[in-house]
Amino acid sequence: MTLLYAPSTGDAGFKVGARRLDIRDFNALPDMEACAALTRCCGSTRWVQAMLARRPFDSFADLFAAADRIWWSLESEDWLEAFSHHPELGDVSSLRRRFAPSFDGFSAAPPAGGQAPEHQLLGLLRGSAAYEKRFGFRFIIDHSDKKVKKAADLLAILQKRLRNDVDLEIRQAAEQQRRITSQRLTKWLTS
Repeated sequence: MTLLYAPSTGDAGFKVGARRLDIRDFNALPDMEACAALTRCCGSTRWVQAMLARRPFDSFADLFAAADRIWWSLESEDWLEAFSHHPELGDVSSLRRRFAPSFDGFSAAPPAGGQAPEHQLLGLLRGSAAYEKRFGFRFIIDHSDKKVKKAADLLAILQKRLRNDVDLEIRQAAEQQRRITSQRLTKWLTS
């Protein structure tokens, strides 16, 4: 089922083909289908179970508000379970691809600045390993954040968060996970 979001129409703003999908359609999804989709949005079993138990939702706004309320009501073990579903930062090759300059082919030359310097990429790998060793979970960050455009930005955030104590850092990682989950829900409901 492909859902397209039309923000100007509120809760009636999802459609399948030419037909609008409303919250009743979402609520009517078979439990197994809804469970699988929600698990792809957030790897916390308790979060998924609570979201399923909360159905039916009154509106899509209610669904997103419940997602946040449920997330913040969970224990740190549930957050750690969700964190464990995230991929590692990657290796140098994947980081090179992630921070490669974009080039649309229409410009006379690629944008200035070029590839991220190797020392930054290696710093990200070392920092990620140090983070996981220090906190016991992977570095979680919402990459859509406007502050994370270059490897240097990500490295600075990683280095800053490495100085946090464990309690503060798990809350910061939980906030990043909450934002990622919201984006994944939106993508699932609109793709």
